[in-house]
Amino acid sequence: MGKHGKKFENAVQKIDRAQVYLAKDALVKVKELAYAKFDESIDVNVNLGVDVSKGEQTVRGSVVLPHSRGKEVKVIVFAKGDYADQAKKAGADYVGAEDLVEKISGGWMDFTYAVATPDIMGLVGKLAKQLGPRGLLPNKKLGTVTFEVASIIQDLKKGREFFKTDKSGIVHFSLGKVSFDVDKLQENLGAFIKSLVAAKPAAAKGKYLKKMTVSSTMGVGVQVNPDELLRSS
Repeated sequence: MGKHGKKFENAVQKIDRAQVYLAKDALVKVKELAYAKFDESIDVNVNLGVDVSKGEQTVRGSVVLPHSRGKEVKVIVFAKGDYADQAKKAGADYVGAEDLVEKISGGWMDFTYAVATPDIMGLVGKLAKQLGPRGLLPNKKLGTVTFEVASIIQDLKKGREFFKTDKSGIVHFSLGKVSFDVDKLQENLGAFIKSLVAAKPAAAKGKYLKKMTVSSTMGVGVQVNPDELLRSS
C-alpha cells in the first residue's frame, strides 16, 4: 500500500475512524475533511452479507437519484425505424444501428449509457469486447435493452444510476459532489439504500448490510450506521 500525503494524514488526525456515525453526521464529516482543490465525488462503499461465489447472490440494480450526481449524461441508442424516431424525440444524444456500431468500433466512446432495442441486440453484440469491460453493453436486467426507449432515456437523463457487487461482495456507489448540500447527499444515500435493500437476493442469509463507509474521492472513510438507514428505507 502506498504512502498517503500530508493532507490525508492531517485529515486522519481529525477523526476517530473506529466511530460509527449517523448518516447525516457522517456526510457532514466527509465534507469537512475533503481537502482536494477539485470538487471531489462523495462515495459510499457497502459490504454486503452475500456469497459472491454463487451467481444467484450477485446483487445488481439501479436507482433514480432524487438529486443527480451533477454530471452530464450522454445516452446513445441502437434502434431503427419508429424506435429510432422515439429515441430522438426523447432526447437521445446519438441514435443509429450499423453506423453506430462502426463508429464505436473505430474507438468513439463519448457517451455515458447505451440503450438498444431487443431486435438489434445481435448487431450490438459485436461490440461486446469494447463495451462489456466498461459496463456499457446494453443489458436486459438493467432495463437498457427495451422497446420502451423513451422511458429509459428519460430515466437515465434524470439520474438513473446502476450498481453491482464486486468480487469481494462490496458495492461502490457515488452519491454526488462535495459541493452538494448535505440534505441532498442524504436523500441520494437514502434512495440508494432503499434500492440496494430491494435488490437483496432471496438466497442471502444473515445480516445483509454488514458495514458502510462514506468518503470523498481523496478523503478519509467515515463509518455509517447501516441500521439507521434500514429503519428509514
